[in-house]
Amino acid sequence: MAGLWLFFMALAVVYLLPGPDMILLLQTGARQGKGAALATAVGLAIARGCHVALAALGLAALFKAAPWTFEVVRLVGAAYLLWIGIQCLRTTLLPSLNSSNATGEKPRYQQAIQRGLLTNLLNPKALLFCSVLLPQFIDPHAGPVLTQFATLGVVLVAVGLLFDSAYALAGAALGRWLQRSPSAQRLQQWLFGSLLIGFAVRLTFVQQA
Repeated sequence: MAGLWLFFMALAVVYLLPGPDMILLLQTGARQGKGAALATAVGLAIARGCHVALAALGLAALFKAAPWTFEVVRLVGAAYLLWIGIQCLRTTLLPSLNSSNATGEKPRYQQAIQRGLLTNLLNPKALLFCSVLLPQFIDPHAGPVLTQFATLGVVLVAVGLLFDSAYALAGAALGRWLQRSPSAQRLQQWLFGSLLIGFAVRLTFVQQA
């Protein structure tokens, strides 16, 4: 399939851009550790797989034909991001390294997977991204279109999981460092919480192309 390396590079650029998925992974890693953050990455991967399947089924066309469906997904997604951001601002500080329980919050893997899944699945921009990007790298003369679409979808999910795992590990390392400084923890909470709320506000103004 021609252009597969270019497709990989395009994905790398997108996944390097700060967004709600990245902030969620860093926040989860800092608060609940590596396991919960990696579980969040799994949830994000499942959501991206769903977006690829929905793009193949033409959900973007449904958004065009019935704009209210896009509006519903957009507003629900914004509300969910807003809720996560507020929860981030309200969390308590991590215990210090000298505490008998210095591992932070108890990991909740099922909840982490669900949070990653919903954060990405309720973002209509992610679906539109798949719907716009994937067809550009499909060559009708290179074999069955469905096979090419599936291959690109697998690459998209795999590359996303690779980057998300790196962010999850970075978040866990950040959490260990933050245990040394309550003031740094508070700054991190307000920064990540404010960014998530900002992404929620921005999502409310997103329009279809």
